[in-house]
Amino acid sequence: MTSVPTPIPSRTQYVLEEIKRRILTGQLTPGQALVETEVAAQFGVSKTPVREALKTLAGTGLVVMSQYKGVTVRMVDADMAREVYDVRLLLEPEALKRAVRRGASLDAARDALTRADDAADTAERSLANREFHRALYLPCGNPLLGRMLDEVRDQAALVSAVAWAASPSWEREAGEHREILRLALAGDADGAAGALHAHIASFVQRAFPDAQSDAQSDTQPGAQPDARSEVQGEDGQE
Repeated sequence: MTSVPTPIPSRTQYVLEEIKRRILTGQLTPGQALVETEVAAQFGVSKTPVREALKTLAGTGLVVMSQYKGVTVRMVDADMAREVYDVRLLLEPEALKRAVRRGASLDAARDALTRADDAADTAERSLANREFHRALYLPCGNPLLGRMLDEVRDQAALVSAVAWAASPSWEREAGEHREILRLALAGDADGAAGALHAHIASFVQRAFPDAQSDAQSDTQPGAQPDARSEVQGEDGQE
């Protein structure tokens, strides 16, 4: 059998993914300047792929391009956290509920949880945690819903990176992740969705007390209010 060679990523894609990784793992901090010539020298490329990568990152909300200040890593404040987490609170639990009800495989979520537990450093744990959440909503059966959540995925991870840098809470969130997955694997769609909603809501409330979300107090459709309140008293989020 003839093997198919692995495609070599373009210089732009390589620079894009590496800058994104550094932002989402806290190696590049909010407000930090990204000078094209310096970034190009770091990666051994010309300014062109760096410029294209930065334009793409600006489109996803991870960096800000200013005529006067140049390109900087996006600052995170309570307003930004509220906007991003409103979307997650409204859509992510519903996506998980649908995934559970249709009997979708959650093996990817289980694998990501294991990688997070076995992570050797914060960067690995952060990336595995991000994949865990995506593995919960992606098999919802509605590609548009999955894409909508993908669109805020990077910004949500940036909010999380800033919050974790100020106050690490990995063990608490790992326990919540295990409970969410347990409920999902048991086929309890409402319970899993309620636990996920509480997990997301309590994280942003803890990290950004001023970011009260309109969706934060909403009960998930079909969820059991008492059970959700019980979970919300214990849960947090990434």
